[in-house]
Amino acid sequence: MRRFLPAWLQAFVSIRPFPVILAVGFLTIAVSAQSPDANPSFTRKNTLSVLAAYSNDSSHILLGDADNRKLLDFGLGYNRRLFTDRIVNWQYSGELLPVALESDPVVVNTVNWTSPTVFTESASRIQTAPCVPSSGAFSSTLNGILYSYTYSFTCSRRWTIGEGISPVGFQWNFLPRQKLQPFFTGHGGYIYSTQPIPITSAGSFNFTFDLGAGIELYRSKTRSVRAEYRYHHISNHDTAPQNPGIDNGLFQVTYSFGR
Repeated sequence: MRRFLPAWLQAFVSIRPFPVILAVGFLTIAVSAQSPDANPSFTRKNTLSVLAAYSNDSSHILLGDADNRKLLDFGLGYNRRLFTDRIVNWQYSGELLPVALESDPVVVNTVNWTSPTVFTESASRIQTAPCVPSSGAFSSTLNGILYSYTYSFTCSRRWTIGEGISPVGFQWNFLPRQKLQPFFTGHGGYIYSTQPIPITSAGSFNFTFDLGAGIELYRSKTRSVRAEYRYHHISNHDTAPQNPGIDNGLFQVTYSFGR
């Protein structure tokens, strides 16, 4: 086959280092072409998300005083990559909650009068402290008239629907070249409810902020699932007669996609 080549090309091919040079060239091209896939970066420039979050209880974690409040949220999220390297992927993070449910414990006080007349009266109230069921009886004579009744305190719940938005937020993913990435996040915003929360003398408009951490598992370079725990706070910043505030430990699951 070599005899069909021009003389100058036959001479060049006959040089002994030529096969080595040719092999090194192909190897260099192959390595350069494969290096991004061999060590990929699992990040996205723009990310859309759907999320669900739930908290079964509240307590005085840092700032809130209203106990035994529940939260249930459904919403959307948007992230924008700001900076990334081998260690961290820093992102803007915003969330919209078209469905934000908050539940308060309701104390129902029922009094059954047995003397001097027989009738029943009932009243309910929402208090900062948790509801504790109890019952008892009372009897006393005044001016020869016997007054007696039994009473009971029972518990129920009031769910209030609202909507919220957290336009200010950031997320830091670590080890962005790995499929499984730990991250920290934080947001600030507000929630507006159809009635005052967490008590009737508080406001319907409340400010919110959260701080959390979790893990994000990339199923591909464009799709991932996040699971996280957040400290979540709600309060009206003294814009209403009372401001007990709510501290919740919030568990959230998020499905994300984008490019």
